[in-house]
Amino acid sequence: MDFSKLMEQAQKMQQNLSDIESELAETIYTGKCGNNEVVVKVNGNNEMQEILIADELMSLDNKEMLQDMILIAQNDAVSKAAKEREEKLGSATAGIKIPGL
Repeated sequence: MDFSKLMEQAQKMQQNLSDIESELAETIYTGKCGNNEVVVKVNGNNEMQEILIADELMSLDNKEMLQDMILIAQNDAVSKAAKEREEKLGSATAGIKIPGL
């Protein structure tokens, strides 16, 4: 077994993973609820970037429904981010589970 070749491959994998992590962190994922009445945007680190709410939902009568719709849209966006992270990192590591990723 050529140890130097193995180390070189490990370094390439580490750089590839780092590049993917950076790309994912910069990607914006959009979650929606209703007929796009509530839209939430998060980055790949699941940090909320923007919330858009349709004007017709902005009344006290809709408060509970609006709160629920924001949660649904937020969960939708986070789910999309997690799915893409799993797909990209899974392909980069050939399916090997690496702790912390």
